[in-house]
Amino acid sequence: MKRVAFALLTALIVGLFFIFACRPTMAAGEGATGTESHGLDPAVLIGVAIMLVLAKLGGEIFERLGQSAVLGELCAGIVLGNLVSFGFNYAEPLKTNETIAALAELGVIILLFEVGLESDLREMVEVGWSSLLVAVLGVIAPFFLGWAVSAYFIPGEARLAHIFIGATLCATSVGITARVFKDLGKLATREARIILGAAVLDDVLGLLILAVVAGAIKAAGAGGALSYLDVALIALKSIAFLVGAIVIGHLLMPRMLHVAGRLETRGVLLTLAISCCLFLSWAAAKVGLAPIVGAFAAGLILDEVHFKHGRQPERDLNDLLQPVSTVLVPIFFVLMGLKVDLRLFTRVDILGLALALTIAAIVGKQICALGVLERGVNRLAVGLGMIPRGEVGLIFAGIGATLMLPTASGVSEPVISSAIFGAVVIMVIITTLITPITLKWSLGKKRARKREG
Repeated sequence: MKRVAFALLTALIVGLFFIFACRPTMAAGEGATGTESHGLDPAVLIGVAIMLVLAKLGGEIFERLGQSAVLGELCAGIVLGNLVSFGFNYAEPLKTNETIAALAELGVIILLFEVGLESDLREMVEVGWSSLLVAVLGVIAPFFLGWAVSAYFIPGEARLAHIFIGATLCATSVGITARVFKDLGKLATREARIILGAAVLDDVLGLLILAVVAGAIKAAGAGGALSYLDVALIALKSIAFLVGAIVIGHLLMPRMLHVAGRLETRGVLLTLAISCCLFLSWAAAKVGLAPIVGAFAAGLILDEVHFKHGRQPERDLNDLLQPVSTVLVPIFFVLMGLKVDLRLFTRVDILGLALALTIAAIVGKQICALGVLERGVNRLAVGLGMIPRGEVGLIFAGIGATLMLPTASGVSEPVISSAIFGAVVIMVIITTLITPITLKWSLGKKRARKREG
């Protein structure tokens, strides 16, 4: 009780400070005398501080409830962004601030870098055909189901918008499912290895689909269109980039890290790792792919084995990276929450779209369980473990909100409007919430059958 009271008091103090700091009597970027004091808007400083505090409070609450901290960070943003309904409009500038958007994008890049680090190519190969078939079915089924749902509920949108909404249902959040298996001590089971291998492959396939669809949308926005040959070229370019980055990286990075390990400057290995991540993100953007594709490739390259050379003490790269991600990643999730307008959910059509997308997301991943070839594997657990969309679904939706398509009247609008974005967020929240509950039930059901047998 004392902890809850302390948390509420802290939030109240921070909120009051935020109100006084952002009073309209002081214009953005101006000092007390009305003259410009420096280049950075002071409202950004207090805005980021508020976002981080609320993210941690929200994450703490949800973790105590046995859920992912990501949901707490997202809900913190939703609460803050919708205080405007009660006359609190000081958070509104945060939604469109370019500096905060840049910090959030860096957070996404670091997040995909971490996902790549947690992905082991050798383990994916070891689980073999089952993971591959589960991954392929787990991308195809939700993609077409999401496309169909979008076309039915919002027929006025462009076909590419429907395709993009289908793409947001493709990926699987590796972290949430891995957390459940870890808590149950089941990470070494065949089900866990199949799911985690397939989830990683889902991310790769999802990123390839994102590259193709985003390329088509950009071409349409410029007044052109992509032929089947163009689509094939984008897909080949994406695959070539990933494969090339991994092969070249595995050849060069051990030597570079071996040399860097001889340096005595503190933080040199972490700096080199982040530089590699940013370089490949830049390279991906230069060849027309999303920067997160490069960040994911950098994570696949830099496994912790390469950090055991030279004079530097042996450290796991995930541990080194944690302070950076702890600060940057929550900014992205809070910003995504800020952009959710709860007033839109008074509309029956938006709630219907959200419910239909959620059903499509769940059913699509149950179909992928048909790809399990081995006998004795809990197929229900595999299907349930593939359900959560988590951070990856939000990343796709966030990218969609930045892509523009011309309407029938010639006006360019975001592919993912604020209403559709809210529906996608509801889908992400529900799929993330139900996975731990249903997966634990499924694994417990299998244990009960064994005891009865």
